[in-house]
Amino acid sequence: MSFLDRLRAAERRADSLLCVGLDPDPAKFPAPWTGDAGRIFDFCARIVDATKDLVLAYKPQIAYFAAHRAEDQLERLMAYLARTAPDVPVILDAKRGDIGATAEQYAREAFDRYQADAVTVSPFMGFDTVEPYLRRPGKGVFLLCRTSNPGGADWQAQRLADLPGQPRLYEHLAAMAETRWNRNGQLGLVVGATWPEELARVRALAPTLPLLIPGVGAQGGDAAATVRAAWRGTPEGGSTAPIVVNSSRAVLYASAGPDFAEAARREALATRDTLNAARRG
Repeated sequence: MSFLDRLRAAERRADSLLCVGLDPDPAKFPAPWTGDAGRIFDFCARIVDATKDLVLAYKPQIAYFAAHRAEDQLERLMAYLARTAPDVPVILDAKRGDIGATAEQYAREAFDRYQADAVTVSPFMGFDTVEPYLRRPGKGVFLLCRTSNPGGADWQAQRLADLPGQPRLYEHLAAMAETRWNRNGQLGLVVGATWPEELARVRALAPTLPLLIPGVGAQGGDAAATVRAAWRGTPEGGSTAPIVVNSSRAVLYASAGPDFAEAARREALATRDTLNAARRG
């Protein structure tokens, strides 16, 4: 099964567009785990147990593990996800971007060490930063396109004067990802919920690609506007290409008390329902 097929199957099974980002910050853990990096796996596993029937995907952010020397806990978490939520695709948020043999090592890290179903990649250095990841049949690669941070416009919104029509950089990237870069149907794009007009533009340029959309929740992105801009339905009720709408902090830290997992479930359920209401009109 291709990664795109896995996403479509997960969308149908959970009736969901929601991805929960696993960005564990021990300083925000509930007592008595507050500040204890040794509890990263335990915290994330509780979140997974509480939400796995509600989500389209999970997105662990590698820096939140590596900063605490917790890569071994990330490996445990990936194995736990494969065992307890085998039908939920896992996107490793690594944002790697390098060339040649180094890119191949990053691909090995994501797909062999951590057994991720997909990974985020920066295409700033060109297609040879992307190609090593595409040698893995069935794996997905999400390219940073129009990111949710305000500074993204410093590069992504600049026009390319040498190309017909002078497209913006993110527009050119979306068009290339939809066509000549997408050799095996493995590519997707990262586009922030904080920019609904740009999100709609990317969807127009890349109608068949899955979109990973961060920025809903703590970053202020509007869930309903996101769906209106990016989701395209089929007569059967599915989507022409999935959208993976990520919420991290709003779900993980919905409560600072011992009920954190239950609160995370309530927040995830509310977000899923908001997204579904938007796509159903």
